[in-house]
Amino acid sequence: MPGQPPAADPLPILPQATIEAGPGLVAVVGANGIGKTNILEALSLLSPGRGLRAAALNEFSHQGAGGWAVAARVQSGDETLDLGTGESPDSAQRRVFRANGEAASSSALARALTLIWLTPAQDRLFLEAPAERRRFLDRMALALAPEHAGHVARYEAALRERQKLLSLPRPDAAWLDILEQKIAEQAVAVAAARLAHAQALAAEIAGDGAFPAATLALEGVLEQALDAGAKALAIEDDVRARLKANRAADAQAGRAQFGPHRCDLLVTHRAKQTPAHQCSTGEQKALLIGLVLAQARLVARAQGRLPILLLDEVAAHLDADRRAALFHLLNELGVQAWMTGTDRALFASLGANATLLTIDDGRPMALALN
Repeated sequence: MPGQPPAADPLPILPQATIEAGPGLVAVVGANGIGKTNILEALSLLSPGRGLRAAALNEFSHQGAGGWAVAARVQSGDETLDLGTGESPDSAQRRVFRANGEAASSSALARALTLIWLTPAQDRLFLEAPAERRRFLDRMALALAPEHAGHVARYEAALRERQKLLSLPRPDAAWLDILEQKIAEQAVAVAAARLAHAQALAAEIAGDGAFPAATLALEGVLEQALDAGAKALAIEDDVRARLKANRAADAQAGRAQFGPHRCDLLVTHRAKQTPAHQCSTGEQKALLIGLVLAQARLVARAQGRLPILLLDEVAAHLDADRRAALFHLLNELGVQAWMTGTDRALFASLGANATLLTIDDGRPMALALN
């Protein structure tokens, strides 16, 4: 109409989906780049941390479309939980959590729901630097000790503050003493949690036929001292003394040269007595899947409830026998496992109770349950 301002352009439509899957295995099938991993990543955000791709929070929003959110209704026995997380209205760099309609902490979600994931990026876990294996172990440890994330964060923050202080021409010795005491306390807590989880995980490793048993060990001064029975307070004293003695060397190196940030998770193919990094690509994948299955058993035993597994492209690099063995073991565990793939034929041996979710090419996240 004359004199009326033109209508505003419509807001961009957010790619979104509502998925109702059965309690068992879920196969998500579609072409490369169509959004299969996005579904798994959305689920992974219902746990603390940055999700299975470790993306920054501002990367989750659809370009030009504003914020993001994930919500799930979880049925566990007779209990139903409504869980959610999304971008904070105040900042794209912060997210909020809700449980049954009420504001919640990330640790509350961790206690309510355990998610275990395996992605193609982790296929090189045994070939990467120790930091990747530490992150892998830390993520698994959170399932039974949600407070572990806080200890790691406080330890790393205190290390950074100490290093900044050491870079000054005349660092305050009294403040360094205080920082090094904090570092020592958190260092022992971090090392103890890693050791406890590695030992508990090792006890669950069964060697499930197609997925060989692994032997686990932690390579680190603190972890080995704890394993040998040293008292926590004595180890704290030793850490504090080493940090004080190493101030000049750490200032020159630009980093602390002692502590649990230098620990490594050593994995060995038990039957062959071969370090995992020397095994074939197929053996490394099988060892990794064996660790994930052991983690699922450990969580189920310790928590009395089953975890949810997110297995991105897990079937693509397994032969038919190993695929069938994996599906059998997952069904035997009774877990809900979400798996992605480009070919429906990869999931032919899933069984009658599985959910097949296809993603069409026509528009983002056009879903069909088959």
